[in-house]
Amino acid sequence: MLAALLASSPLHAQDRADTEAEEQDAPAIMRIPPPRNVIARRQIERIRELDDAGPELNAVIVYDQEAYRTMGRSMVKGPLLGRTVLVKDNIETREFPTTAGSLALANNYTGRDAPLIANLRNAGGVVLGKTNLSEWANIRDNASTSGWSAVGGLTRNPYAIDRNSCGSSSGSGAAVAAGFAWGAIGTETNGSITCPASINGIVGFKPSIGLVSRTHVVPISSTQDTAGPMTKTVRDAAMLLGAIAGTDTADPVTLTVPNRKQKYTDGLSEFSLEGVRIGVMRNQIGNREDVKTVFETALADLERAGAVLVDIEFEPDTAMYGDSFTVLMFELREEMGKYLRSLPEMEGQDTPRSLTDLIAFNAAHADKEMRWFGQDLFELAETTTDREVYETARANAVRIAGEETLDMLLAENTVQFLVAPTRGPAWTSDLVNGDNFNGSIGFGSPAAIAGYPHLTVPMGRVEALPVGISFFGAKWADHEVLKLGAAYERARTAELPGPTFERWKAE
Repeated sequence: MLAALLASSPLHAQDRADTEAEEQDAPAIMRIPPPRNVIARRQIERIRELDDAGPELNAVIVYDQEAYRTMGRSMVKGPLLGRTVLVKDNIETREFPTTAGSLALANNYTGRDAPLIANLRNAGGVVLGKTNLSEWANIRDNASTSGWSAVGGLTRNPYAIDRNSCGSSSGSGAAVAAGFAWGAIGTETNGSITCPASINGIVGFKPSIGLVSRTHVVPISSTQDTAGPMTKTVRDAAMLLGAIAGTDTADPVTLTVPNRKQKYTDGLSEFSLEGVRIGVMRNQIGNREDVKTVFETALADLERAGAVLVDIEFEPDTAMYGDSFTVLMFELREEMGKYLRSLPEMEGQDTPRSLTDLIAFNAAHADKEMRWFGQDLFELAETTTDREVYETARANAVRIAGEETLDMLLAENTVQFLVAPTRGPAWTSDLVNGDNFNGSIGFGSPAAIAGYPHLTVPMGRVEALPVGISFFGAKWADHEVLKLGAAYERARTAELPGPTFERWKAE
């Protein structure tokens, strides 16, 4: 079987050895990794074997097949030291088109690096390629299937290729899980980093809004959008966050961050759970007993390591969801128009300049763009134009999610963090009927709406499918949340599954 061959292959074993050799607590002699170009070559071979061929994961849209040959000459000797990074294809990089998964932008070669990508390169990171995504970051239609785009097709989950990889950063999650790169960058408006990270068995971090610039990133919402790291470990996520974060005068919210950190890896290994009070969101565990069992094991690990767990029974004010939706619809039309108008003129190309243009393009290319689902959200956003209603909704949503939910829960229960399962296991992909989310599991929306940090870390498995645990903290408490996640990793006792690259079968 393919999974057995991969598990026993020198390539797979060497990938594991590379990761183990780079753990901070390993003996000094083991910390010396193979040359980065050798690692990059192995990763490119894996993309060829598992994405271009084999199970055809469709996680990667485009990649530099010669990166391992040129990276030594062009690489900045920064803290990432030539580590390879795949980038979600709604973030501009100078060498590849930025499509957001849509044929409307299939030739969108801007020649620009988003500031977060410039920061990545300056830190010594190597842009290996672009990852597939839910088209337009899953904001085109209510009946969409996560992980599908007209440009990249349907992303398959490496743990079970007939299962979904969640969205919208589906390709980034699947690519890291499959070992195609050291890390990946995703984007999130509400769940689009944390859901694919959880379902693909990796670490995903949605930072506080403002840590990372959004300039030259195809937008949905200036209130909720952010990019963030997706990696195998919390330490790697902290390292990648430190590389991409930074100020940007074109994105004023980045200028509001207090006490910006340079190294998010500081203190991760030393952080102790002893006496740390963590609120357990009991009503957000959901209705699946198997997920609850895995979560209770994770809680026992935290408690055994010294954490003080505080049970919280809480139901959020659902008004924030409707208000947030109004915000997304209003900002989608405005922000998308600004982005499209910023694109350079390209000879012979009819570049869309507004949401109206995108709607018209989809209608004209319905056979390729709208075979599986339509564009009802695009059409609704086009008619959501009342600024007064929008501004009221925005103020309400941010206040309820932040002050009246997260801040209140932390303060009234005298806890530093909150914890809940991230999502349930991956569902079977179904282009005809769309997604099959279990909405009873998780507590990610308040952090997304208020712009607070949200970290998901693998906590175990349900029927060989990964499930993650979410950690939340106050706004700007990103470093503290990452330290908590690293401490949980050290305390975790659950056996984690490995990718099979086959269809799901009962254990």
